[in-house]
Amino acid sequence: MARSKAQTQELLDSYRTMLRIRRFEEAVARHFRAGDVHGFVHVSIGQEAVAAGACGPLGAGDVITTTHRGHGHCIAKGADPEAMMAELFGRDTGICRGKGGSMHIADPALGILGANGVVGGGIPLAVGAGLAARVRRTGTIAMPFFGEGAVHSGAFHEAMTLAVAWSLPVVFVCEDNGYAEFTRSGSWKGPTVADRARSYGMPAEEVDGSDVLAVRAAVLASAEPARAGDGPRFLVAHTFRFSGHYEGDPEPYREDDDRALWDERDPLAVARKALGSRHDAALEQLGEQVAEEIDAAVKRAAEAPYPTASEVFDHV
Repeated sequence: MARSKAQTQELLDSYRTMLRIRRFEEAVARHFRAGDVHGFVHVSIGQEAVAAGACGPLGAGDVITTTHRGHGHCIAKGADPEAMMAELFGRDTGICRGKGGSMHIADPALGILGANGVVGGGIPLAVGAGLAARVRRTGTIAMPFFGEGAVHSGAFHEAMTLAVAWSLPVVFVCEDNGYAEFTRSGSWKGPTVADRARSYGMPAEEVDGSDVLAVRAAVLASAEPARAGDGPRFLVAHTFRFSGHYEGDPEPYREDDDRALWDERDPLAVARKALGSRHDAALEQLGEQVAEEIDAAVKRAAEAPYPTASEVFDHV
């Protein structure tokens, strides 16, 4: 299918975002194994198209909440990879002064209301932000990211109920990566995630989470009516995490055939194929630039000071 010049530029921009996320996550995994990263780490390798596609259409005033696997969402919303890397290294130059770590990255000035170590914990926070937007008539939306395992939580139920009752400008984005921690998603009974959302009385769509432009188009289609006051929307992005639940996970629950099938749906490879060979030289140059950016972020993070003991009660 022929793409317009604008669509091609959108795909190039999205590819850059996805590549920055991929190289950041790869560096985080390496340095976690080396002992440089403090606390637990959950990387989002394989899920980059959801972050880039969903956050790309958002405005500066729109807000997101994310999960324990939220580095990609934060980068896609504009967070500085260097400040994020310093945060994971526990340094004073970190985005939260080294006191939050991987699972608690936040930057309210960029509309990043925070990652969350509690499954489903960010969903009601986004609904609260949606209520604030409606009361203030800002025309902005809130977008909580969460995994399919979170739909079993009470926080999910309460947030969905209130979002519909109050007709809030919230676009719920469920990243269905096939596993709820160590359990295959299809192991539970009952309706699909999209059907659950519809049962609350909101429109729900499913999208290929490996196709960044498909995710972007679905978010644009959902965000417009949400901004206009037509109530919340729900999006299920079918994606896959290429790594374990946490860094170091031996993954005894993973099937080799499953992984091989999804390797063909690497979002970076999908985007690169869509762009065609005529962009190979530009993408190679972009790859070098992104690699240099992430290497520099690691270097500066490793050289940055730790917070001093006198600041232990500051900013918390």
